Amino acid sequence: MATFFGEVVVAPSRAGLDEEEEAREETPEDREIRREIEKKRYGRRGRLGLEIGEREIDVLWSCAQEPLVCSRFIVAIGRNAAAFLSSFILDSVCWEVVGVVKLWNEWCRTSSTTNVLPTDSFCLFYRLIADPTVLLCQCSCYVAEDQQFQWLEKVFGSMQKKGLQVTILSTCPVADYKTQESTLTLVSPFLKALKTKEFQEQVCCPLLEQPNIVRDLPAA
Repeated sequence: MATFFGEVVVAPSRAGLDEEEEAREETPEDREIRREIEKKRYGRRGRLGLEIGEREIDVLWSCAQEPLVCSRFIVAIGRNAAAFLSSFILDSVCWEVVGVVKLWNEWCRTSSTTNVLPTDSFCLFYRLIADPTVLLCQCSCYVAEDQQFQWLEKVFGSMQKKGLQVTILSTCPVADYKTQESTLTLVSPFLKALKTKEFQEQVCCPLLEQPNIVRDLPAA
């Protein structure tokens, strides 16, 4: 339970359950829904030549060192946030590409090559040349709900956890922002923040008010 509104808490998740436990608790309705999702996800398999394994998420690094020594990890999720990083942070020679996430789902399909840096990737990792412990991630692709736990597990499984500060950048439409004011009078874009109780530094903007929430991969 959160000690104050705006604190990021970890909610119970079924995403990490093994297949046996999941199958044991499945109802007939659950099985039907799962079959329909699999049909949609793999229905074009023959024409595209996709394999079942391509549904898995692979994280490839150019450096063999694991766990990666990382003090700050900034993740931009969504096209707008990724474009912000490109325009204001990555537009210099101070960064080098060190990794990539490869995945496939209904809305995103990367190539099946094993190159660390495929040209069609939508999720790249950058390292600050002056300080290799600072990493950035541009994730402009869609990560499906059943892939989010795997994305987190594989990305953060490659990094040291002690002393790691993670910053997530994401966007949402102004129309989804809940406020007593008229959204027509809001000066946009504007910035709001959520933080964990472990984060002791001063935040750079006002905290997000109730009852607004964060969804999908940023929330995960």
